[in-house]
Amino acid sequence: MSQAPETPLLDTVDTPGDLRRLDKSQLRQLSDELRTEMIDAVGSTGGHLGSGLGVVELTVAIHYVFATPEDKLIWDVGHQAYPHKILTGRRDRIRTLRQGGGLSGFTKRAESEYDPFGAAHSSTSISAGLGFAIANKLNDRPGKAIAVIGDGAMSAGMAYEAMNNAEQAGNRLVVILNDNDMSIAPPVGGLSAYLARMVSSSEYLGLRSLASRFARKLSRRVHSSLEKAEEYTRGMVTGGTLFEELGFYYVGPIDGHNLDHLVPVLENVRDSEQGPVLVHVVTKKGKGYAPAENSADKYHGVARFDVITGKQKKSSGGPPNYQNVFGETLARLAESDKRICAITAAMPSGTGVDKFAKAHPDRAFDVGIAEQHGVTFAAGLAAQGMRPFAAIYSTFLQRAYDQVVHDVAIQNLPVRFAIDRAGLVGADGATHAGSFDVTYLATLPNFVVMAAADEAELVHMTYTAAEHDDGPIAFRYPRGAGVGVPLPETPEKLAIGKGRIVRGKASGGKVAILSLGTRLHEALKAADQLEAKGLPATVADMRFAKPLDTALIEQLTASHDVVVTIEEGAIGGLGAHVLTYASDQGLLDAGLKIRTMRLPDLFQDHDAPEKQYDEAGLNAPHIVETVLKALRHNSAGVEEARA
Repeated sequence: MSQAPETPLLDTVDTPGDLRRLDKSQLRQLSDELRTEMIDAVGSTGGHLGSGLGVVELTVAIHYVFATPEDKLIWDVGHQAYPHKILTGRRDRIRTLRQGGGLSGFTKRAESEYDPFGAAHSSTSISAGLGFAIANKLNDRPGKAIAVIGDGAMSAGMAYEAMNNAEQAGNRLVVILNDNDMSIAPPVGGLSAYLARMVSSSEYLGLRSLASRFARKLSRRVHSSLEKAEEYTRGMVTGGTLFEELGFYYVGPIDGHNLDHLVPVLENVRDSEQGPVLVHVVTKKGKGYAPAENSADKYHGVARFDVITGKQKKSSGGPPNYQNVFGETLARLAESDKRICAITAAMPSGTGVDKFAKAHPDRAFDVGIAEQHGVTFAAGLAAQGMRPFAAIYSTFLQRAYDQVVHDVAIQNLPVRFAIDRAGLVGADGATHAGSFDVTYLATLPNFVVMAAADEAELVHMTYTAAEHDDGPIAFRYPRGAGVGVPLPETPEKLAIGKGRIVRGKASGGKVAILSLGTRLHEALKAADQLEAKGLPATVADMRFAKPLDTALIEQLTASHDVVVTIEEGAIGGLGAHVLTYASDQGLLDAGLKIRTMRLPDLFQDHDAPEKQYDEAGLNAPHIVETVLKALRHNSAGVEEARA
C-alpha cells in the first residue's frame, strides 16, 4: 500500500500566525518550498527575482520571531518582498504580480495589513520605521518596527539621516541591513555567528550596561579609555563602529541563509532592552537558483522565463530601446568632445549609461542611490567647464528637486538632464511613472525642456543638449522600444524653442493638434480618422515645453477652429503653458477653442502601457472624441461650428 505524500508545509501557512506554530526544525523545509514557489511565480509573471531569492530565509525568520503585523515590517526596497507576500495571505494571487488588477511589485499599504509602508523608492525604511516606533512609544503601545534595508539602499544619505535620529526610539526599532553584494561584509562563518549571538544575548547586553554604568562613576579619563577600548575591540571583530557612532547597537555580520544563526539572533534582538539595534545580515542575490546566482546582475529584474533553463522570454528584434539609443549616441558624441561625461544613480543599464561607460570609463560615474548628490555633482562639473549628462529616471529625479532648483537652475549651470521613463511605465505602476517632470522643470527659470517624439528625435535632442551651454536643459523619453523610425547618421542641432509641422500646414484647416513627446503617433492616427470625417487636421510636434514656439502657436490658433494639446504628463505641462500664453496674448478673446489632453489627476495602477494610456484617455480615439466635442458635432457627424 503506497503512502500518501505529505502535505507541503507551505500549503499549511497562509499567514505569519500559521508560520509561528511550526517547530524551528521545520523552517528549513518551509524556506526551500517558499523559494521554489517564488521562482515558479516570477517565471510566469516576470519581475524582480534575485533580491527576493536572497531574503527567503530572512523573511521566514523575521515572521517567525516577530509578531507581525503588530510589529511593523518595512522592506526597503519593496521589490525584495515577494516571499513576504506569499507568507502574508497573498499566495493565491502571487501569479497576478505586476499584472493589471493584480498584486503590486512593491509593498503597498492598500494591499495588506502586513504592508505598513509602501517602499518602491529606496532608503526610506529607517525614517518610516522610526516614525512607527516613536508613535508607539508616545502612545504607550507595544510593537516594534523592523526595517529591512538592502539592494544598495544604504548608499543614500537619507538612511544615515534617519539613523542619526534613531537613538530616541530605543529597543522599539530594529534595522536589518541586508548586505547582498558583500560590499562591506567580512567573511562570515561559525565564529562570526557565535559572536553575533553572544553580543546580542541578554547576558552580554546586561553586562555591558552594568559595565557602562560602573565606568561612568570612574574618572573621565578612565571612562573614556574604557569606551575606546571596547569600541576598538568590537569594531575590529564586527565592523560595527560606524553604526555605533550613529547610536545603534551593532550585531553581525551573520549568514542570512543559515536559520540556525538567524533565528536565535533575532530572538535576542526582539527581547533586548537595548536599542536601537542594527543586525548586519549577509545574503546572496539569486540564492538557490543557478541562473540567477550566475547572472551578472543576479537576475535583478526579469521578463517571464523558463524555470528549467532560466531563459527569459524576451521579444527579439524590433526597434532599439530608447535608453540604448541615448547611451550609444552620447558615447559617440563623447569621442570628439572630451568635456562630455555621464552620471547615473545606480541605474547604469536602465539609463544606457553602461554603453557610455564601456567606451569612456573615466567619464562615467555611478553615484549609487544618491540622486541629490548626483545632481549637485553634475552642477560642480558644469561649473568647471565640463558637459555633464545626469541620466536619471523621471520618478527618481523628484528626489533631487531642491538640488535641481538651488544648485542648477538658480546658478544657470548647463547640466544636461536625460530623463528616462517619462510617461506611464506599465508593470511598475504609479511609483515609477514619469508623470510630473515637465511640470516641475518647465516652471523653473533658465530651463529648456524637450520631449522626444521618437528615437530619431532622441538622437537630435541628445546632440542639442550637448551643444547647449547657456543653462540647464532637459529632454525626456519613455521606457521601452522606439517606434521604428530610422536613426539619423548625423545628429541635428535643434533650434531652441522651435517645433515642427509633421502633417498639414501652419495656416488653414479645422483642427490643430499640438503634441509633446511620443503621443505624436497617436495624434497622426487621429488626424487620419478626422480626415476621413472631412475634418483636415494639422499636427505639430512641439518638441519644446519650454521655451514655447510662440510663433507657431500664434499661426495655428489664428487659422484653426480647434487646437488640442496632448502630452504624457500631469497638469501643468505643455497644455497649461499654451493656455497661459494664449490668455496673456488675448488669443482666447476671439472664441478660440483650446482643449488640453494630459494624464488624469490620479495615480494609475500598474498594467500594460497601452491599457494605461487607454485608461488615461490619451490614444487616437480619445483625440478624435475631444475634437468632435469641441466642434459640437451632431450624431450624424455633421459639423455645428460655433458662431
